[in-house]
Amino acid sequence: QVQLVESGGGLVQPGGSLRLSCAASGFTFSSYWMYWVRQAPGKGREWVSTISTASGLTYYADSVKGRFTISRDNAKNTLYLQMNILKPEDTALYYCAGGRDSSWSRYIYWGQGTQVTVSS
Repeated sequence: QVQLVESGGGLVQPGGSLRLSCAASGFTFSSYWMYWVRQAPGKGREWVSTISTASGLTYYADSVKGRFTISRDNAKNTLYLQMNILKPEDTALYYCAGGRDSSWSRYIYWGQGTQVTVSS
């Protein structure tokens, strides 16, 4: 049974940091590109970041570039998102997903999400 389980979300003040994790099981994690995607209340899904299978390639949305860092540990089957200098507009449900190439919209696996709220 394939599972992607996100954790690490919570309430943080503007300017703060959070580290999200996504534990994968039931598939060959190291063979999949991984993505972080978020959805704010009342809005559509927004791609955040992508990482290639061996971490050699990473991509970021302009809105998070320089503040967020995606990484993965294939030995632990875990994906991470380090989020720094958080802003209220980063408030959203954050999902991890996995696919066969760099295009997140062609994802194959999708997690249940973890809530991030940035507020004073």
